[in-house]
Amino acid sequence: MESRSTRTRSDQAAVGATTAVNLVRLVGRVSQPEERALPSGDTVWTFRVVIDRPAGGRSRQRVDAIDCAVWSGRLRRSVQGWAAGDLVVVTGSLRRRFFRAGGGAASRVEVEATAGRVIRRATTA
Repeated sequence: MESRSTRTRSDQAAVGATTAVNLVRLVGRVSQPEERALPSGDTVWTFRVVIDRPAGGRSRQRVDAIDCAVWSGRLRRSVQGWAAGDLVVVTGSLRRRFFRAGGGAASRVEVEATAGRVIRRATTA
């Protein structure tokens, strides 16, 4: 357990000002965005943000791949122009979705993106 004395002042201010926050900011490479049509008729853009892990950590895993979903119109139009390998910044909220798969209930955690932009385009060979 973290002691109060080891928290930063900004952490202390955030805890004092807010009771709960669900805000995610990711910076990484996009993995192939795609538009999906749902059985309800709605469409959603999905992609992964691939983030390199620092060298020398305890895990052998070298990257984290975070699933993201985009529902809002303006960001959906922007994501249409993204390509695999683009470096992006995405902000949103962590969501747990439930659905039926293989005859049973399943769930997944993803970032429901509300804003994002390309920082640097992928280099093409």
